[in-house]
Formats: sequence, structure tokens, C-alpha cells
Amino acid sequence: MADPIKWKTKIILAKIEGTYATDAEPAAADAMLMTDVELRPMEGQDIARNIERPHLGAQETIPAGLYVTLTGSVELQGSGAAGTAPGWGILMRSCAAAETIVAATSVTYNPVSDGHESSSIYFWMGNTQHKLTGVRGTANITLNAQGIPVARFTLMGLFNTPAEAVRVTPDLSAFQVPQVASNKNTPAFSVGGQAMVLSQFGFNLGNDVQQRLLIGREEMLIVDRSESISARVEALPLSTFNPYAIAEARTRQAVQLVHGTQAGKIVTIGAPTCSLGRLPGYEQSQNVAEWPLSLTPLPTNGDDQWTITLT
Repeated sequence: MADPIKWKTKIILAKIEGTYATDAEPAAADAMLMTDVELRPMEGQDIARNIERPHLGAQETIPAGLYVTLTGSVELQGSGAAGTAPGWGILMRSCAAAETIVAATSVTYNPVSDGHESSSIYFWMGNTQHKLTGVRGTANITLNAQGIPVARFTLMGLFNTPAEAVRVTPDLSAFQVPQVASNKNTPAFSVGGQAMVLSQFGFNLGNDVQQRLLIGREEMLIVDRSESISARVEALPLSTFNPYAIAEARTRQAVQLVHGTQAGKIVTIGAPTCSLGRLPGYEQSQNVAEWPLSLTPLPTNGDDQWTITLT
């Protein structure tokens, strides 16, 4: 009898495709360092045949519309060298984001409406290998005080029949040890230029990923996006910052979050023109009043509603 397949034997590789759904053949150097990983290897529908028979009994079903979903988090940390893309940059590019590299200076991600890239992902558990091609998805970034900032990706790809394959030794050198979000490591958070004390932050890319599985086209399509930002902050005197008046007047607010202090490890999330939503109520932590702010990044000229910059 074969040995059982151990749960903690996962290997994940990802590489950008040159042509949509053409296997990019990721190798050991394309390894992803992820946490809380879940693979749904055979999503789709079960089509019942509904055959008329002279007796009772269950009906056979045929699997159809098959695709694969991979969810997992990466630690939000730079590559360690300014101007060098992080290991998780491939996943951002698979989420309708362009990557702009300025040598020895910065790497910037921003949304794009057309020309979306795709990736191939190899996933092993034990010797069982799942191949996802034509992968696109969305992400949700969270940064909470005294926690590790992460980007949680939901990635969808075309189904390929799993098979046994020789495991590779993943090269995870592109990933750095993360820094906990703290007063020391996270030097700036502001809304409308006003510095605020932050306990929780969330940024959802909000990509609408559709499985377009037709005759003549099988593709994961990002057909729309609806970004959102949430921030739980200590309440301020209204003479300093008045979220009620701002929400009522629809005054645009710039949001900026800076995490990291060392070159190559600084991540800046910027959204220059946000709409502030209404405040439904107060919250409290340790008997300190807090505001649950909700903001919507809005485009000005198009595809400029947010940036994630690594320096």
C-alpha cells in the first residue's frame, strides 16, 4: 500500500504566459511562498442526462465548465532591492495590474483596463501535480497593527487533468522575511493629508473574474473591477477631520499608507482620489473611540485610481 499524501507537502510555481493559456512551464525559480492555501481542483457543473428509463434509480452526470481556483496569501514585502520585482509580482500581473520597473529605484503596480496578462501555475501535493493555465484573478490586501501585512489572492485557471510528476525543489530566495505592521515599521497613514492612528486596513482590488467557457473561446476574463478601501482609525476632533462633512460634500480624499523603512523593503499604497463613504456608527477598541472609514478609489484619467509602489 502506498504511503499517504501529506497535507504539508505543497509546492506552488507561477510564471507569466507569453500567449494566453499556453503553458509557460514554470520552474523552481518561479516558486511562490504562500500561506493559507486552498486548491479547488475541479470546479464547474454536473450536467444530468435525465434519461427516461423503465425503472427507478440515480441519473449519471457529466462534468462540464471545468476550471480551477487557487486561493492563498503572500506576505506583503519588497524584494530587498529597490528596482527589483518581488516574487509575488507575477500574481499582481495576473490580476489586471501593470508592472513598471525603474532600475535600482522602484517597482510600481497600477490597474489596467485592457491587455491583461495571464500566468501558468503548477501546484503539487505529494507527487500529484495540478496545472492551471490562463490564470487571472483578484486580490485583497490587509494590514493590521501587530500583524503581518498580506495580499490574499483568488486565482482562477483553466482545468488540465492532474497527473503524477517529479517534484521540484522550490527556490524561494525572491521572498524576504516580512515586517510586522507597527508604529516603527509602518511610518505613515493618512487620509486627505491628515495623519491618522490606524488599527486595521484593507484594500480590495475587486476584480470581476468570469469563466468564459464557450465553443471557440475558453478564457478567464476580468470584465470589471470595483476597488474599495477600509480603514479603522482613532476618531479625531471634527475641527481636525470631519468625515461627516467630507462624505456629504463628496470631497475627494487622497489615501496613503507606507509600510517599511529600509530601501528595498518599503511598500507604499496610494489612492489619490477617493470618495469617502458615510459613517454608519462608532466602534471602540480598549475603550478608545474609532471610526470605520470606507473609501472608494476613483479614476481621474483612467487606470490611475491606485498604485502599489515598492522602493
